[in-house]
Amino acid sequence: MSELNLQEHGHKPSKELIYGLEDRPPLKDALFAALQHLLAIFVAICTPPLIIAGALNLDLETTAYLVSMSLMVSGIATFIQCRRFGGIGCGLLCVQGTSFSFIGPIISAGLTGGLASVFGATIVASSVEMFISRILKYTRRIITPLVSGIVVTLIGMSLIKVGIIACGGGFGAKANGTFGSFEHLGLAALVLCSIIFFNRSSNRYLRMSSIVIGLAIGYVVAWAMGKVDFNAVSNYGGFNIPIPFKYGISFDLGAIIGLGLVFLITAIEAYGDITANSLISGEPVRGEKFMKRAEGGILADGFNSMLAGFMNSFPNSIFAQNNGMIQLTGVASRYVGYFIALFLILLGMFPAIGFVFSLMPDPVLGGATLLMFGTVAAAGMRIIASQHIDRKATLVMALSFSFGLSVELVPEILTQFPEVLKGIFSSGITTGGLTAIVANAVIHIEDYADNKEEA
Repeated sequence: MSELNLQEHGHKPSKELIYGLEDRPPLKDALFAALQHLLAIFVAICTPPLIIAGALNLDLETTAYLVSMSLMVSGIATFIQCRRFGGIGCGLLCVQGTSFSFIGPIISAGLTGGLASVFGATIVASSVEMFISRILKYTRRIITPLVSGIVVTLIGMSLIKVGIIACGGGFGAKANGTFGSFEHLGLAALVLCSIIFFNRSSNRYLRMSSIVIGLAIGYVVAWAMGKVDFNAVSNYGGFNIPIPFKYGISFDLGAIIGLGLVFLITAIEAYGDITANSLISGEPVRGEKFMKRAEGGILADGFNSMLAGFMNSFPNSIFAQNNGMIQLTGVASRYVGYFIALFLILLGMFPAIGFVFSLMPDPVLGGATLLMFGTVAAAGMRIIASQHIDRKATLVMALSFSFGLSVELVPEILTQFPEVLKGIFSSGITTGGLTAIVANAVIHIEDYADNKEEA
């Protein structure tokens, strides 16, 4: 049988994998593989709550708690995906974590209704992704790769503004007049250049940990410059205990619609990630077994985000970078996911972890996130570029980017709108995404030259 046929029937290609999906690696091999996955995702999990907390001007204690809960929820979500409970979970070595895609709508919701509005919208809007998992084969006709690419590009473009504000020193620097100083920009540039330098390394371990190394260098330099005040934290001890609805809960229609749209796109992205993971793991990528796996994974994606809302955390999504880690390590065993989940939960339990990250100066974080957000936008462009761009696609893109970026660049355009509509369309991701879905569905262009040729 060919390698493709082997994969379709669920047999692992032995030359690529050391441990298959159902293999149980020895403890030392499992721990080593889990630590490599952890290295690839740790910063990505902690960064969204730090960005959101900075934009909402939250205090140090709240920020640290949000970071800790993000780690803990990511651990629980990863366990559910890998273990699979009934029809919830994909049963693959599939890691989940807090998602960058939701940052824009979350900040918009938080600025109007606080954290209570964010968590309420997360709980309600997550039902969109769970619903999509039940009608998966039909939604792929509506949310086409072109629509997905437009939304992902808008997500990256919208977040670049957040990243550059952090590079300039953040909102605190804007208030005290030091925003954009060479000190702030130099620190951000140091982190950015360090990440690029190590990412270009031929050593795969340096390449995988480039973001961690870059942030560590920036953190140490910032501390030497007197920008990190460990005395601001009175106590690093104790344990974090999840307290459901610690910051309250409220429901805002605009916030729910904004997050719901991103959940719609996230469901399609999750389908792609599960397909890639299945292929790498030597599992079927079509047929009933695969479809059940995909439906369960997308259902868990939404369920875990709802759980995050209960536990004072932000929406989760499947991390695509772990598919690359499976290829690098040759370990596809889902049992490794149990160790990854355990590490994340343990890290979330200790307040010290959250406080150390929360003390990170804005320019240090900005230097890393600016590159991350640019990468998100580039990923969206790659999705668009993979499609045939005809006149219809060009018109859909033109409308979507025009409307989406308009409300980001000139938010005052919505001043005369009713509060409900203002809440819905204040996010460029929501405005551009809805435009992409509607325009892609209703615009039909008959090319005269094509018709003439057919005649």
